[in-house]
Amino acid sequence: MNVDSTNTAMPAVVDRATWQAELDALRIREKAHTREGDAIATARRRLPMVEIDPAVTLIGPQGPVTLLEVFEGRRQLIAYFHMWHTGHSAAEQCEGCTFYNGQVRELSYLHSRDVTYATFCQGPYEETVRYRDFMGWDVPWYSAQDSAGLLLAGRQVGMFHLVCFLRHGDRVFETYWTNGRGVEAMDYSYALLDLTVYGRQETWEDSPAGWPKPWDQATGDQVRTEGRPTAQWSRLESGRSDDLGAARH
Repeated sequence: MNVDSTNTAMPAVVDRATWQAELDALRIREKAHTREGDAIATARRRLPMVEIDPAVTLIGPQGPVTLLEVFEGRRQLIAYFHMWHTGHSAAEQCEGCTFYNGQVRELSYLHSRDVTYATFCQGPYEETVRYRDFMGWDVPWYSAQDSAGLLLAGRQVGMFHLVCFLRHGDRVFETYWTNGRGVEAMDYSYALLDLTVYGRQETWEDSPAGWPKPWDQATGDQVRTEGRPTAQWSRLESGRSDDLGAARH
């Protein structure tokens, strides 16, 4: 969506010294925010944990695998529970999960800390892995269609969740989980947009009068373009097929 820049409000123009003084004042708040984030992470590392059945079964490229095997021999596992609308077209799949999951690409830094990242998609393996391949993602991909209820243990199946696990020998523990805006930890696009003068340009933001805010988060439009998750268009333009091999129910 393009905004007419000639009719868009802008910040006041000041001399560099005045601008730098305002920025320096904001920097104090930014640093406090960073330190509070560090303090929260410190508390997160001290949370207790709950034991999970390591034999819970998921479906991977070679068929059934246990949760323990998904660790790939590493000590920790981060799993993203990707929402899925079984039997629906690629265009109708979750725009939020496409937005967040598609930004987790370089896994070597996680691996260097003995952490595996994997997607637990809440749909059938053969259908959902075609979506992963259409999008060009190469993260480990499993179907949790039959095991999400066990793994999420009372949380809403069919919602996206980010869950952290710890392996100790053959025992598995859940150490942390989050959803909603908590999964923004996976995303760099919003983090970068938050640094810009117009921000995310979404209707909920507290911005000055006249700032562009054409995106409505309540409808998912902020990560959709012409009816599809935005990231799908470049894949179609490059000639990839979005056929998921399943008729809509």
